Amino acid sequence: FQGTPQELISAVQRGYLYQGQWNGRRQIYRGSATWGIPAARFITFLQNHDQVANSLNGRRIQSYTSPGRLRALTTLMLLAPQTPLLFMGQEFCSSQPFLYFADHHEELSKVIRQGRAESLHQFQTARSPEMNLFFADPGSIETFEKCKLDWQQYETNHEVVDMHRDLLRLRKSDPVFSRQDATTIHGAVLAAEAFALRYHGPDGDDRLLIVNLGRDLYWNNLAEPLLAPRQGTDWSLLFSTGNPRYGGPGIGILDTQRWHVPGHAALVLQPVGVT
Repeated sequence: FQGTPQELISAVQRGYLYQGQWNGRRQIYRGSATWGIPAARFITFLQNHDQVANSLNGRRIQSYTSPGRLRALTTLMLLAPQTPLLFMGQEFCSSQPFLYFADHHEELSKVIRQGRAESLHQFQTARSPEMNLFFADPGSIETFEKCKLDWQQYETNHEVVDMHRDLLRLRKSDPVFSRQDATTIHGAVLAAEAFALRYHGPDGDDRLLIVNLGRDLYWNNLAEPLLAPRQGTDWSLLFSTGNPRYGGPGIGILDTQRWHVPGHAALVLQPVGVT
């Protein structure tokens, strides 16, 4: 709602944000508490059919952000304890739009066409008269055809597919992430656009997820307790969205005495023993 790191931390810990607070826009007390409800019962996503289709052009999320931020947020979604939802073609970054379409007889199609145009006017950016030139007729076969997935992109966008596969494999096989236990997760804001989530595992086998949606961060002195390794261990890199295999600019070298957290990236760390 504000796009802050704390909101993302709270969403991972609690499933969603409104848990009974007053919502001025809707003029209601919105939501209810989620304490005690298993995280796996909640669905998390970066985009869905409502968000994509309820726009003038039906563009997908990669049209509105950088590749690095998308990789970082995808990592957050797939390693969060809730059940992730991937919108059709998201796993290979489909470039096909998803527009509102409906197949009815002409009389009903006319009503739907008018209602759809009026619905889009709730968004200020779609109210100007020239926007009508870009309005996709819901009853047109061309509108429907534009939305069909191009499965060749599954092969050409293999970097995105590889990242999704590796993250889902990590989510399933890692002993900490696979627990899907939100009660063991603690978070800390690290910068204006960066935060950390620590997944507390059994016998100190923790995982540390750092998400940086802003500029590169460098720390010689880091006082945040959540980033401290347990006694006798140090952090080792388990996953990085900077991996060139995923289209990233490079993994880099992890040095927990002189931290460097790349911008528009996510890192996953695990403990290793030190001698």
